Amino acid sequence: MGPVPPAQAAEPVASENPTVTSEGQSGRAGGAQKDLPSKLRTIAAEHPDARLQLWCQDKARFGQKGQTTRVWHERGVRPPGVVDRRFESLYLFAACRPRTEEAFALALPRVNADAMTVFLEHFSRQLAPGVHAVLILDQAGWHDPRALHVPETITLLPLPSASPELNPVERIWLYPHRVLGDYDAVLDAVCRAWNRLLDETGRLTSLTAYPYLTASGIP
Repeated sequence: MGPVPPAQAAEPVASENPTVTSEGQSGRAGGAQKDLPSKLRTIAAEHPDARLQLWCQDKARFGQKGQTTRVWHERGVRPPGVVDRRFESLYLFAACRPRTEEAFALALPRVNADAMTVFLEHFSRQLAPGVHAVLILDQAGWHDPRALHVPETITLLPLPSASPELNPVERIWLYPHRVLGDYDAVLDAVCRAWNRLLDETGRLTSLTAYPYLTASGIP
């Protein structure tokens, strides 16, 4: 399931072909790239009857952000000024298969372990029969397997801490923010923008083609 439904989803950026190497990265990030093939082989051995797929997951906040203003006024006097105090927002949980056009997203009002469990449940339903998804993600507190109900068709594979450069979903969030009137407007804008991204052939493939992932041998 690619497009997110209207009740539950940002403008394209220029296509790029990133090359993620261990040069300039922390030792942990470089080690994660080298260790990925062996970890995938272990997972494959644990699920001999399944067809493994590699997915990456992340979340982002979309919404309003209050802003202060500046006005000309007499020196030494505090002037009144218009301030935008609106903070309606939501969180878009998304997953994509590197170097493909396949993606899944779910917009939720908050971020915690319960919300992540809801995402995993919906994500598992869109997997093809016989597929076992290896889901690469960061080490956010709400990703702790002990606090989640992880479907049997998914294995969580955490990245080293502080290594967002290893997650291609981070690049999908590079979209302009808008001035939005309320929660429904935020929800509608995020859903329309996400679906517009999926409609642009080749964009997801370009954004998520990280060599260390595509070289892992798992499609």
